[in-house]
Amino acid sequence: MTESNISPLDAHLGYWLRFVSNHVSHAFAAKLAGRGVTVAEWAVLRDLHGCDGVAPSLLADRLGMTRGAISKLADRLVVKGMLTQTADLDDRRYQALALTPEGRALVPELSALADRNDLEFFGHLEPAERERIAEALKGIVRRMGLRSIPID
Repeated sequence: MTESNISPLDAHLGYWLRFVSNHVSHAFAAKLAGRGVTVAEWAVLRDLHGCDGVAPSLLADRLGMTRGAISKLADRLVVKGMLTQTADLDDRRYQALALTPEGRALVPELSALADRNDLEFFGHLEPAERERIAEALKGIVRRMGLRSIPID
């Protein structure tokens, strides 16, 4: 391949997606850090909001994470007082994860941070343009069968 056939780095759509994604994600992570929460912890808290109790295995499936990752996140959130782990009285192997009142109260605040972050990066776009971008990205997710949620 000659030098003239080598595409520039920024000639790829993936480059621009990653460029924007990194900045959006970093800004959101910084906002969450101000509340003492990571992006992965936010995903768990948001998913559990409105639930009475969920098995870690179900939560892992819903979020596209490993059970080990959910276990570590749950342990951290229990220590932070945002999550409870309760064992079933009949089957001690079964555990349910649920938000504490503190965790439940924090979710709307964190959701507002997510909304603000989205507005900062994409608020200048017309609603129809935002919808076209979202639909194009969702189409890629479906076509490629992507499952794990973006938490890194």
